[in-house]
Amino acid sequence: QVQLVEPGGGLVQPGGSPRPSCAASGIFTFSIYPMRWYRQAPGKQRELVATTTGGGGTNYPDPVKGRFTISRDNAKNTVYLQMNSLKPEDTAVYYCNVYIIHDYWGQGTQVTVSS
Repeated sequence: QVQLVEPGGGLVQPGGSPRPSCAASGIFTFSIYPMRWYRQAPGKQRELVATTTGGGGTNYPDPVKGRFTISRDNAKNTVYLQMNSLKPEDTAVYYCNVYIIHDYWGQGTQVTVSS
């Protein structure tokens, strides 16, 4: 059974640089699957913020491009999201995701950007 676990999260000051992680289990060949990070702010739809392909390519939407970096450690079955220069509008619950026949989601980690 596929499980995605995201420890951490919390309060971050504007300009901060948290790095949430997502540990995957139950995936036999983790390295071949694209992994994604989404976020959902209060009252808004869930939105994609970063993708890493099985080959290590990455993709970001404009609101986070240049500030967020997704990476993966295939030996640890883990994906990371380095977030830099955080703004209050980045406040959201951040979820990792993998699609294997259907979507699997982590439980989400709350990141609150506030002084």
